[in-house]
Amino acid sequence: MKNKSGISAFMLFLTALIWGLAFVAQSEGMKTLGTYTFFTVRSGLAVVFLFCLYAVKKLRSKNKESSAVKLDRKGRRDLLISAVICGVSMFIATIAQQNGLLYTTVGKSGFITALYILLVPVFGLFLKKKVTPVMWICVAVAVTGMYLLCLTDGEGLNKGDLYTLVSAVFFAVQILTIGYYTEKVDSVKLSLIQLAVGCTLSAIFMLLFEQPTFAQIKEAAIPIVYAGVFSSGVAFTLQISAQKNISPTIASLIMSFESVFAALFGWIILSQSLNEREIIGCCLMFAAVISSRLPLEKITTRKKLLLGIDKKRNADV
Repeated sequence: MKNKSGISAFMLFLTALIWGLAFVAQSEGMKTLGTYTFFTVRSGLAVVFLFCLYAVKKLRSKNKESSAVKLDRKGRRDLLISAVICGVSMFIATIAQQNGLLYTTVGKSGFITALYILLVPVFGLFLKKKVTPVMWICVAVAVTGMYLLCLTDGEGLNKGDLYTLVSAVFFAVQILTIGYYTEKVDSVKLSLIQLAVGCTLSAIFMLLFEQPTFAQIKEAAIPIVYAGVFSSGVAFTLQISAQKNISPTIASLIMSFESVFAALFGWIILSQSLNEREIIGCCLMFAAVISSRLPLEKITTRKKLLLGIDKKRNADV
């Protein structure tokens, strides 16, 4: 079991690396294609990839007794509702993120996007989920970090930062939706349909507001293939497989490293550097993200319990 957990942790780390590099792919792809065109082609490619993967998996399990059971009416309804909510949320989040990359750096985008991990428990209040004092402290630290990162030289949030904040909000909505329906629907089917929903919405806007050419798509082929196959297809598959053997808390902590990889790849590939103030802001935001996923209150409670036991023993002596 420990061996499987270690392999799963590595898979999630690889997922974070792939997603971090995807920020660079999106930034480069946007130089040639419009926002909706890039997302349409990217998500369409991801749908084809995941469908082929699912078909191969189904063929392999065709003769096994553990083959998939047909969904009843309630199961189909849950799958449809969750896929539509996730698809719309993913569409808005990704489009906002891609628009943000037109006005802000890859590093900033990665760290601001990582705020979804803090937004999830805050939004969870509406679902009557308790938010601990430690979490509120993490939110305050993250806001401070974002202030140092984004509000430089006396200026306010730029257009790209605001777009990215919107992206973080809707990624949080998507995560909460998946968390609610995860036990009711098949993960791969949910992924396929949500990508199809996002692709359809994006295609409509693409036809209305953009006029892409095959030459433009061909020029952005490498970013499209990476963002579609690797970021949406491979990384998602790795995430699903890995979370079978590792807790969601540890998984989200490992995946939050995408923000670090985004800044690193932005520096290496695009020569996008951060000044000292922005680096401090990134560190505060990253520390808040990590701290939000650590069982600090459980550790404190355990220490108090042990201290109480020791005091009782001393009193008895």
